Amino acid sequence: MVGDGASASGLPAWSIDREAALAAPLRSSWSLADARGWAFGDSSGAGVSVCIIDSGIEAGHPAVGAVASSVAVTEDEDGVLEVVRDDGGDLYGHGTACAGIVRKLAPDCEIHSVRVLGGDLTGTGTVLVRGLRWAIEQGFEVINLSISTTKSRFAADLRELTDLAYFRGSVIVASAHNLPVESYPWRFSAVISVGSHVGADPLEYYANPHPPVEFAAPGIDLELAWSGGSTVRASGNSFATPHIAAIAALILAKHPGMRPFELKTALRAASSNVRSAA
Repeated sequence: MVGDGASASGLPAWSIDREAALAAPLRSSWSLADARGWAFGDSSGAGVSVCIIDSGIEAGHPAVGAVASSVAVTEDEDGVLEVVRDDGGDLYGHGTACAGIVRKLAPDCEIHSVRVLGGDLTGTGTVLVRGLRWAIEQGFEVINLSISTTKSRFAADLRELTDLAYFRGSVIVASAHNLPVESYPWRFSAVISVGSHVGADPLEYYANPHPPVEFAAPGIDLELAWSGGSTVRASGNSFATPHIAAIAALILAKHPGMRPFELKTALRAASSNVRSAA
């Protein structure tokens, strides 16, 4: 499993150069203002459930507020997995950081926590698969995965689950690895994959014309909520991802019942590098 590293350049792998994105904009029949007004306008995310699969969430953190539900995936010495109520909060701070970003952009959404990482921000592929399956079974509308696995033996199970989520109508927003390596499930087309760009506006995000990363959001040198009611400054694709998850919640609140492929289209139409062809 991966937390937050960086590529040799100092930026997370799969990052997008915002100046290049603005210099070669994608074309649309809509202006950006019109596209955003239609896509999410003054939406607050009300009525939309966002599940963060991570290291847990510190409920009551000033940047997070209420957490609607919290569970953890546990594994005993015989390898038996169980999903149990989690009263431990965030064991590291990473999940709280993601939750704080979601809350800032979609203040009225419901936030749910599935803890699959331990206090050292590591976990196993089997626990990730179980946690993701449980989240899909609950019908959460947006699932934020700011983690991935490099273990190819879990790729088939994760692909099956991302397809299941897609057909059930749950949107998985998945972080690209911070290093230029093969990892999953962000590479699967059924998810919305996210990398970083250098920018401060939380609503500044770009559609990438050259996948596998589909969108880039702010992820460099951000002030983030952390455990113990604190804040830190950090970088990583992990923190770009909840920006897109939150915007997805805004869109779904304004357009209930929108399918995942329609949501991708709406995200693309409202991207900062899309310009009117007129």
